[in-house]
Amino acid sequence: MMKKEEESGGGTREKNAASAGGGTREKNAASAGGGGRYVDTSKAVNPIWLMKCPPVVAQSLRALPSSSDPSLPGAKVIVSVDPLKPEDYPSEFTMELGGGEGNASRCFAMDMSKDFMPMSVFSDSTQGKVSVEGKIVSKIDMRSNNQNLDVYGKICRERTKKYMVKNRQIQVIDNDKGVHMRPMPGMISFSVAGPVTEKKKAPARGTETKRTRRDRGEMEEIIFKLFERQPNWSLRNLIQETDQPEQFLKDILKDLCVYNNKGTNQGTYELKPEYRKAGD
Repeated sequence: MMKKEEESGGGTREKNAASAGGGTREKNAASAGGGGRYVDTSKAVNPIWLMKCPPVVAQSLRALPSSSDPSLPGAKVIVSVDPLKPEDYPSEFTMELGGGEGNASRCFAMDMSKDFMPMSVFSDSTQGKVSVEGKIVSKIDMRSNNQNLDVYGKICRERTKKYMVKNRQIQVIDNDKGVHMRPMPGMISFSVAGPVTEKKKAPARGTETKRTRRDRGEMEEIIFKLFERQPNWSLRNLIQETDQPEQFLKDILKDLCVYNNKGTNQGTYELKPEYRKAGD
């Protein structure tokens, strides 16, 4: 396995294209809207790599000072070539970040692909000059090297824990006189006119008194006695009489009674015929 190294000091990896045949480059200008603006296409043939990198790599390359020594590259691209394989066999690319800091992963594999939509890179200067910086010839997806999976996994866990920390905290106030609990100016708004409607929105809670279930046999006897008093009962009235949970009472009524969907007694329960006979 043979390896050759290429140094890279910026966030975008560019391969310098040499002029073929010794000819001079011409500046092709295209008018934009006829407003006197032109697009500089002198660098349109420059090959450029489009690289998608993890946040660790982006932060490391962004942290490089602009006045750093060119002899100290921020990253190094290693190209591995196997001479025993055919020439069209794809090479392996690996990037090593310079200046190892802490436990950060410094080695990343680069998966290169040429199957993408044709794209070009444009730049816009502060003077309004638009230029074509080059043509994207390769798309690269970076991933952590297999040798650094444990280190990169630790970084991901630390990052997850950092974002899971809640900003709100509970603290004990040493001064119990309530000076720090006074509202600041502007926090209290006064209503000049109009009734206060917010208090009406709070409905009465039905779970203030929790109902306890009785024995089922005892409840059946109570139901029979209630239907001896009157032949038809609504569910609401039965709940008030028995003080039992609604679902529990429904289950008993389903076995003992018939629900009237229509007629003069619509919306009420009455005993099934067999129980009425037994009651009589």
